[in-house]
Amino acid sequence: MALRDINLTLRDISVTLRPGTPEWPGDTPFDCRWTWKMSDGASVNVSAISGSPHVGTHADAPVHVEDGALCAHELPLTAFAGPAWVIDVRHVSKTIEYSDLRLDATAPPVERVLLRTGRSIADETFPSEWPVLTPDCLLQLIQGGLQLVGVDCPSVDDRASHDLANHHMIFAAGAFILENLDLRDVVSGRYELIALPLKIEGLDAAPVRAALRPYPHT
Repeated sequence: MALRDINLTLRDISVTLRPGTPEWPGDTPFDCRWTWKMSDGASVNVSAISGSPHVGTHADAPVHVEDGALCAHELPLTAFAGPAWVIDVRHVSKTIEYSDLRLDATAPPVERVLLRTGRSIADETFPSEWPVLTPDCLLQLIQGGLQLVGVDCPSVDDRASHDLANHHMIFAAGAFILENLDLRDVVSGRYELIALPLKIEGLDAAPVRAALRPYPHT
């Protein structure tokens, strides 16, 4: 397959990171600036960035909720690439039960689930609330071999949560987390996910460029 054909099969599901991309209230906003500019006489243009790794599309690392746990540079790549189910749960207002996922009992295992809640920062506003998976729903997914939970909203836990129970439950099961995906134009179904976290040492999260392509692909 030609490179052009491969690019056409890829659907970018990342939020564009720019100054003004909504950050979690109180977190460090994203910023970028020019260090050197050719228009000022420099031989090259060189930029610099700053801000929280949780702004925009990112992978949480277990150290985010537990001291001494895995950091961003230690996240296993296998969890972030492979078959994934995009599931539309925009009809759910508060909590997502297993029945809300509307999974076919004869379908292949759900190793990676990407939830389209419709409460995304891709609309350039930080949502006031979003639905979250119930413990029973998470348990059933984990028992089925869950490796990754991805959401288009800012967190796998409720905005007001302080114990971050879903983070703890997912990490304790050896699974991982993607947040702030852009699934606005993605229909439910099975895809191949490619969403590799940047290898930045010691952080509690890492920026991700996430993409989907049809599954199986040729």
